[in-house]
Amino acid sequence: MTVSLRPAEDGDLAAIGALHHRSRAAAYAHLIPAETFAARGPEAMSAWWVERWRWERETHRMTVAEVDGELAGFTYLGPSETEGAAELYAIHLAPERVGAGVGRRLMIDALERLAGFGAERAVLWVLEDNAVARRFYEKGGWLPDGAVRVAPVNDRDLPQLRYSHPL
Repeated sequence: MTVSLRPAEDGDLAAIGALHHRSRAAAYAHLIPAETFAARGPEAMSAWWVERWRWERETHRMTVAEVDGELAGFTYLGPSETEGAAELYAIHLAPERVGAGVGRRLMIDALERLAGFGAERAVLWVLEDNAVARRFYEKGGWLPDGAVRVAPVNDRDLPQLRYSHPL
C-alpha cells in the first residue's frame, strides 16, 4: 500500500465531501440515527466544503491522503479560538482505511503543519462517546485538557471534549 499526502485542490472538494459524509456516518453510527445522514447526503457535504474552503483557504490548510491514487482521507487545520493554540478541525478517513495507518500519517503531518502556525499547542474537539477516535488521538500523544462543550452534529447536540498536544 502506497500512501501519499498532498495539499488539497479545488477539484478535490466534491470527493472530500463524499468521503467526509461516509466517514461520519460510519464513525458516528452508534451516536446518531442513520436517517439524519441520509437527510444530508454527500452532495450537501461537498457543497459545504466548497463554501468553507472559499472563505478559509488563505488561513487554513487541507491535506489529502491518497492510497494508490485513490482518496483515502484528509485533514483540515488552522487558527483556533483557543488562545495560544492552532486547531485540527478535521481528520477523516474512508471507513475501509481505518486501522491501516493512513490516519496516523495524516496526524503526524497535521502536527508538523500546526507547528507552522506559531502556537504553543494544538487542540481538537472529539465527541465524548467516540471511544475509537479518543483512543486514536491518545495514542498520538493528545490528551483531554478539561474543556468541554455541547455542539450540534447533524442537528443532534452532543458532548465534546477538547484534546491538546504540545507543539
